[in-house]
Amino acid sequence: PLVKADPGQIEQIIINLLVNARDAINHKTDKASEKKITVETDKIVLDDIYVAEHIGSKLGLHVCIIISDTGMGMTDKVRENIFEPFYTTKQQDKGTGLGLATVYGIVKQNEGNIFVYSEPGIGTTFKIFWPATEGKVKEKAVKDISEEHLHGTEKILFVEDDLSIQDFGKTALQNFGYKVYLADNGIKALDIIKNDNLEIDLLITDLIMPEMNGKELSDKIKDIVPEMKVLYASGYTDNHIVHSGELEKDIEFLQKPYSVKGLLTKTRQMLDRPDDN
Repeated sequence: PLVKADPGQIEQIIINLLVNARDAINHKTDKASEKKITVETDKIVLDDIYVAEHIGSKLGLHVCIIISDTGMGMTDKVRENIFEPFYTTKQQDKGTGLGLATVYGIVKQNEGNIFVYSEPGIGTTFKIFWPATEGKVKEKAVKDISEEHLHGTEKILFVEDDLSIQDFGKTALQNFGYKVYLADNGIKALDIIKNDNLEIDLLITDLIMPEMNGKELSDKIKDIVPEMKVLYASGYTDNHIVHSGELEKDIEFLQKPYSVKGLLTKTRQMLDRPDDN
């Protein structure tokens, strides 16, 4: 869709983010094969649930600009400060700390929203949601999500190390009838399966977690519950995940941040899908 924007400002945003991505991958490794930057565009409708969870965002159709890298990533403390003017983790002669502050300012001036997902040692994804100029999008954005086909009674193991996302997912799934079991890491999730002898219908797991990642967890649980279906979630895009070698193609994937409807729709699609066997 079309957006209302100054092309020079869009260029400034992309170049700033690419420079940061370049520095991140160069800082992490000298091996060219391990350096990857993924640039994507997409469109997304932000609904009232998303807007309530993300201060400063607006309802409606948006164009999404996504830049991901396989660089050094950042801690939560760094991530919380990266948009502040003059804040930088670079050497004194390598950066002013104004690049990301400039990006943030441009996005906010244009009533957009910027989301950062990062894992130390794994990489970083920046997502910019830019309002589209097409009309009549608000009706789509706030469409009632309580359709009967999104309900279910199956057992779901929801594994997420971000407790706010964990609570969000639990509430959404339980409100639509599902039996939800929670864990904040792979080891606890595996213990739940073993100790309670659960026959889980669907595993929804964050892909990048400490100690045991989502793929390792699903492989271990499938040895116990082979009929279980698996849905991975991550702040990275599916293209970036596949290109980075974290997952094979055609693996089911839910991209963060997701809405209630997005989670429920993907959950229902997974559960209704014929068995792989």
